[in-house]
Amino acid sequence: MADGQSDLVSFRAEARAWLAENFPKSLARDAGPTLDASEAAATADDEVWRRRLADKGWGVPHWPRQYGGGGLNGAQTAALREEMARIGAVNPIGGMGVMMFGPTLLEYGTEEQKQRHLPPITRGELRWCQGFSEPGAGSDLAGLQTKAEDKGDHFLVNGSKIWTSGAQYAHWCFCLVRTDPTKKHEGISFLLIDMKGGGVDPRPIRLINDTAPFCETFFTDVKVPKENLVGPLNGGWSIAKRLLQHERTGLAAGGAASGGADGRAVIPELAKKYVGVDERGRIADHDLRARIIDFEMTRHAFQQTARRSAAESRHANGPSAASSIMKNVGSFIRRDSAELTVEIMGNRGIGWGGAGFTEEETLAPRVMLRSKSGTIAGGSQEVQWNIISKRILGLPDAAGSSKQ
Repeated sequence: MADGQSDLVSFRAEARAWLAENFPKSLARDAGPTLDASEAAATADDEVWRRRLADKGWGVPHWPRQYGGGGLNGAQTAALREEMARIGAVNPIGGMGVMMFGPTLLEYGTEEQKQRHLPPITRGELRWCQGFSEPGAGSDLAGLQTKAEDKGDHFLVNGSKIWTSGAQYAHWCFCLVRTDPTKKHEGISFLLIDMKGGGVDPRPIRLINDTAPFCETFFTDVKVPKENLVGPLNGGWSIAKRLLQHERTGLAAGGAASGGADGRAVIPELAKKYVGVDERGRIADHDLRARIIDFEMTRHAFQQTARRSAAESRHANGPSAASSIMKNVGSFIRRDSAELTVEIMGNRGIGWGGAGFTEEETLAPRVMLRSKSGTIAGGSQEVQWNIISKRILGLPDAAGSSKQ
């Protein structure tokens, strides 16, 4: 056995032993479809698990140790996740701080900014939200108008953002602001705004699936210290593009997870439960069976591609334009999984509430409705096709812009 393989076997054994000793078994669960996280009260076991994972550095295992991460390499991180999935251990430390902001700050932040903001993320102590889209600047993000005026020792921020996920719960916001009104892309800066510092008003938006994961967020004379500027003044667009690659990679991972916690196929088992099986043990409905086979082939191919893409990203020091491909396909898989679930459940899959439905059944239509927005979140699918055509296929830009 090669040394690398031997080391990985040893690490896997170490991880399995540590999880057996430290993971509260009461928290074990499958990773089925979920809605957006809210401020649900954490149980005592939730807090114990979060603290133990944070102390070990395995809440964000691939981040450097000096910022609270585990310092693991890619193979070790993958092995840890597999061992956690095997026992139904869900990582409670995540969100936008882990998926988007942290990796971006590691690349663009000062050492002081990293030391201040990264450790609380690795401990799961602070929530971050994203201040990018505005009512008049969605797909054309560079058209944003929220302004930050230079007041000497601080910026004064005024404007509004929309679709700010989790803003009502967030402690901090990584925000794009206009610091030069005479330029478009070159007039944008990347600021860190304290959501509890005064002048910030997040207003939840109720969605068709009866959840409120997004907010319209208003900034009125918000004072932001100069040390909260990430990167150079008017250099925020380059940072934003990098962060969006991390976001798309994270959103794509959600598509790969349209199965059980250990990656197994859940749609076929669901169909056998609700539709039944024939004399050969197959899903009874021939047409449905064929479509489920097609879905599972696509899902497995996507999972394999996602692993290869992740490995390539590690060697290339971060995600590439391929994240746009993964983001689009991942959103389609989530949508198809949710639609198949509702179809399989039949009239049990359209219940909104009441004693006659299980929790899984009332969740199904809400997840299905929410899945429709996946082709827009993180940049619409049309924007991703444009990125793919220009940066991967090398096709000419019909709009004549190279800023996307």
